[in-house]
Amino acid sequence: MKIFCIFIVSAIFFGSYSICSANQAHVGIVKSAVGEVMVLRNNLAIKAETNAKLLEGDLIQTGPNGKVGLIFEDDAVISMGPNTKIVIEKFMFQPAEKKMSFIARIIQGTASFLSGQLVKLAPDLVRIETPYATVGMRGTHVLIKVD
Repeated sequence: MKIFCIFIVSAIFFGSYSICSANQAHVGIVKSAVGEVMVLRNNLAIKAETNAKLLEGDLIQTGPNGKVGLIFEDDAVISMGPNTKIVIEKFMFQPAEKKMSFIARIIQGTASFLSGQLVKLAPDLVRIETPYATVGMRGTHVLIKVD
């Protein structure tokens, strides 16, 4: 009986967590992950695996041997090297409704950003923020290192 109760409580907890996550549309996916790569979401650490969905507000973090490639719904790509932390602050890509925005914040490390459709449609609405500066996108490719 005790095991059955634990099972029921676990099912309710994890079921409600997945329902909450399902209500929020994903903004991209993990295309590739090597070494230690984690996604921090709602104070939970989740091991990043290929094809894992990314949500607005996620913090993606690589360890000393980690690297990861992310692809967003507008086809933008972020590649992260070891010891890097990036937060997806805001992502919206609904061009038919003219609702578009992409803001990523690099906390530390090295990242490459290859722009997608959003930069072509609304370049003023794409920003990469760092502790020292904000990069507005006008071109297609940028490499950023934050110590």
